[in-house]
Amino acid sequence: MKPIVQISLDLTSKEEALETAALAMRAGVDWLEAGTPLILAEGLHGVRALRAAFPDTPIVADLKTMDGGYLEAEMMAKAGATHVVVMARAHAATIKQVVQAGKDYGVQVMGDNLGYETMVDGAKRLEDLGCDYVIHHIGYDERRDPEVQAAYGGRMPSPLDELEAVVKAVSIPVQAVGGLTIEQAIACPKYGAPLVVLGAPLTVDADSFKTASGDLESILREICRQIHANG
Repeated sequence: MKPIVQISLDLTSKEEALETAALAMRAGVDWLEAGTPLILAEGLHGVRALRAAFPDTPIVADLKTMDGGYLEAEMMAKAGATHVVVMARAHAATIKQVVQAGKDYGVQVMGDNLGYETMVDGAKRLEDLGCDYVIHHIGYDERRDPEVQAAYGGRMPSPLDELEAVVKAVSIPVQAVGGLTIEQAIACPKYGAPLVVLGAPLTVDADSFKTASGDLESILREICRQIHANG
């Protein structure tokens, strides 16, 4: 699979999300993600707005579904999402319902192993239950927890810690998410993870959830160039 660049629109304003998405598309981003903050703030309206503005672009709805799987996936599919996200920690019945909705409505399912007892087992579970992709994810709060950092020798845990093991454990494409630097994100395809997410803190302020300052478009264009070259 050739490398794909996805931008996570972890914003709380539909207008800012559309502005950032337009900038990202000009820079060469392949997929747009309606991040969880955007879905919480704007709901289906945010996804519909992205679909109206970008009719041919894949749109990931980061629902982090834990229950009501079929309905949530159906609603996002009808709003224009092409991909939906379900959690590995959800009941097997929920994951199966999301997968079924994906088949019924022509959307693909991304399974997120955030918070699973062991990341490799979470990834395997998601594949076994029919997900199309694995999101290998170290969460925002987890990375900043002092006790967690102490267990990692005083540093933040990173998806790269177990990325190679997760990639080897499954046969579906893997995406690494959670506090990656620009250099680490660019390197993800070399680890066997071709779906590269650009988000906080690369393109969005990780604490205020607003678009980062500076010449974001030029930065994104160079990142996209390097990631696509890795294919």
